[in-house]
Amino acid sequence: MCLILSACAAISPGKTIERRDLPEAKPGPRELASIQLTEQGQMLLEKDKIDEAISVLERAVSVYAYNGKNYYYLAEAWLRKGNLKQAREWNRLAKMYLAGDQEWSQRVFDQRERIRTRTR
Repeated sequence: MCLILSACAAISPGKTIERRDLPEAKPGPRELASIQLTEQGQMLLEKDKIDEAISVLERAVSVYAYNGKNYYYLAEAWLRKGNLKQAREWNRLAKMYLAGDQEWSQRVFDQRERIRTRTR
């Protein structure tokens, strides 16, 4: 009981707890599997194997839906295929899931601009 109280006492009332204040949680098995599939999908995109990349990245989303990079790479794959409707939708989801990451938010924004300019 003393441990619980001392842990609570370390946070003063009204203080906002930010993510950087919390210990890093280790990714679970589903998240790890999704990360591996995302990397595989990214490599397939780099090799211009778009349909294979889409298949792998969709599997990654179904394994762990909270990995925003999957959505980014799916948007990229559909953009390369010329399906702008699909690219916009995956980009919208990437924006939502990567909102807290400044670097990835910028990449998502740049991607959205590339999608937008292709529609003209």
